[in-house]
Order: sequence, then structure tokens, then C-alpha cells
Amino acid sequence: MMYFYDDNEVQKLLTQYLHTQRKKKHFSRDELAKRSGVPASTIRKFENTGQISLRQFLALWLVLDDMEKLVALSKEIPTMPKTIEEVLSNE
Repeated sequence: MMYFYDDNEVQKLLTQYLHTQRKKKHFSRDELAKRSGVPASTIRKFENTGQISLRQFLALWLVLDDMEKLVALSKEIPTMPKTIEEVLSNE
């Protein structure tokens, strides 16, 4: 099954994901603010609107999840060979 998301849907999904991660870790907004350096008022705004700077988003992610997940998005995914010749040439 293939899904097509626009920027607003992805923004909402990422916002919900980090909110859920915060709740799973039993962090209040104030606790997350202390750990991330992002003001609690900004965290509240983010959770309500999805609006936040990239730097602040990364600071929250760093506290709430594995940064390697985001770094992996920047890496090129190797393509699978389509022919036997491509398989043999990559040995």
C-alpha cells in the first residue's frame, strides 16, 4: 500500500510523535524544556500548532528519540540491481 503525504500531514505526524514520546517518558513540558533548552512555551506552541524552528525540533528529538533515525533520512538508499548484469558487475 502506498501513501502520499503533504507537508502539513507530515508536520502533524511529527508533532504527534514527539508529543507521544514526551508522554511515554513521563516528562512534563517544563522537564523537557530543562533537558532540551527549548522553552516550555515553545514546546506548548509546537504541540498545539506544529510550529517550531528546525534547531528547536532537533533539540527536542535529541532528548526524546534516537538522532540516528533522522540522520538516516539524509543517507542515500542503495538501489537494488534490476538485471543479472547489474548483479554480476557489483561483485
